[in-house]
Amino acid sequence: MLAAILCISGACITTCCISGDDNPVVETQQPTIQRIRERGKLLAGTTGDYRPLSYLEGDGNYWGFGIEMAEKIAERIGVGIEYVHTSWPTLTADVLAEPQTFDLAIGGITITDARKETMLMSDGYLANGKTILCRKSESDRFKSLADIDKPEVRVMVNPGGLNEKFAKANLTHATIIVYQKNEEIPNQVADGNADVMITEITEAPWYIQNDARLAAPLLNTPFTHGEIGVLMRKGQDDLLQMVNKTIRQMKSDGTLRSLHEKYRLVYAY
Repeated sequence: MLAAILCISGACITTCCISGDDNPVVETQQPTIQRIRERGKLLAGTTGDYRPLSYLEGDGNYWGFGIEMAEKIAERIGVGIEYVHTSWPTLTADVLAEPQTFDLAIGGITITDARKETMLMSDGYLANGKTILCRKSESDRFKSLADIDKPEVRVMVNPGGLNEKFAKANLTHATIIVYQKNEEIPNQVADGNADVMITEITEAPWYIQNDARLAAPLLNTPFTHGEIGVLMRKGQDDLLQMVNKTIRQMKSDGTLRSLHEKYRLVYAY
């Protein structure tokens, strides 16, 4: 690595020349990245309740698609990584907290205009959309939103996130049950304590592959279309640029496609 000091109008900026396969990449150490490098680790906020994107095992280890994305970002910055627990109801407050609790949030966070009004969101790295989980024995019962939006249908969602918001906006006749632990809802449906879970096309495949009692009959025709990205507070434009560079590199070198294949998710890039 070669380093140089550029002094412009009395201000000094350190630039690092990082060798790639063929061409060096020049990256400027602006305030956020410099602070992370001085700390020696990237602080990544994640919920740990969203298989297969971010899940916290009982032994304290995180795994998932989003976790591997976070590790790639930390590797690009040149530091280690530490995960900080957040939750869907407190996600925005945790991103904006003073003092700052983590540098970025990752793991199943959908890019929305509302989030972009108050925070920064990266480019998308995973296609997303609302769908359902139900019991396999009732998969023919639910073919549309109209089939779900009936008083006798019990729809279970986790609190504070876009799943709850979607259900309350689009299912005005169904019986909506808000259940605290997102990772337990599929089992609640399979056990008969609810009929439908509002979920994402990124999450549903994992559960139907791992629980023969469940089905996702509308997996290929989601109700919405979007992308998942990395969330962070405003004023961290240098970190945002670094994250977007990492995503672009992963798309171009095949790393992102390999991650999709590993977690059996549809590659849309």
